[in-house]
This record gives sequence, C-alpha cells and structure tokens, in this order.
Amino acid sequence: MSKNKEKQIHFKLVSDENRKEIEGLTVFSEQAGFIESVSECLQEADELELWRPVGIYNNDALIGFAMYGYFPEPVPGQLWLDRLLIDKKYQGKGYGKQAVLLLLDRLHTEYRSDVVYLSVYKNNPHAIKLYQQIGFKFNGKYDSKGENIMEYHF
Repeated sequence: MSKNKEKQIHFKLVSDENRKEIEGLTVFSEQAGFIESVSECLQEADELELWRPVGIYNNDALIGFAMYGYFPEPVPGQLWLDRLLIDKKYQGKGYGKQAVLLLLDRLHTEYRSDVVYLSVYKNNPHAIKLYQQIGFKFNGKYDSKGENIMEYHF
C-alpha cells in the first residue's frame, strides 16, 4: 500500500494562483474573534512586505493559513508567528500542532533567530494549550490589541 494518504504538511507562499482559495478558508463562528479574516491578513501583507503569508497544505489539499515576519525595529528585532488558522473542516486532526512545529523549523532556518513571538487572547484555551505543549511560554507582556504575548526559545 502506498503511504500517500499520510500527512504531508507543507507551505506555499500566497500567490495569484492560490490567493482566492486561501481567502476562502474559514473557522468556526466562536473562533472568528481570535484572528482577522484571511483577506484582512493578506491586505496587511500587501501593505507591509515584512510579512510572509503562506497556505498550509496536506499533500494537495489546502488546510490552513499562517503569516509570519521578522521586524528589525526595535533593536534587537523580533520574529513573529503572527497568524495561524486551520480551516474548520480540518480542525481536531492534529494539523495545527504539526503546522506550528514545521513553521518553527522554517522560521529558525529562514531567519536564524533564537526566539519566536506570538500573541493569543486569554479566552482562546485551545490555542494556548497547543502553544504550551510545543514549548511557548507567556512573557507577561501584551500586544497592541491586548493579546498575551508568548515566546518560544530554540
């Protein structure tokens, strides 16, 4: 038997070819306040080229979206895993954890930073649990939207 049905998570930069499909990703209504829409994220990335938006794929199927970037100011700069969502059709299957682990590898390779930051609302226990299982820890600070900032150290 072929192993092609196993999870083969990978990322593709958002392009003209996949943008419309990526903008169609959705989360459950109770999750909508935790992250901007994909369209809003992509508009932000269009305006600030430091952002790297990517589609998350399992083999050929689009299953999610992430956006990350390195910000040189203030010195020393900060590497942010700023947005992450798994489409509601694919949640609860382990894709989120696998995607975050692969993204951390990618970020470490791409930017050679020792710390990755992200922010999360305190009322998002599923995301907090996932990030803590991976090794993120709260640093006691908040972002401009009042989200709690977490750090991951390589």
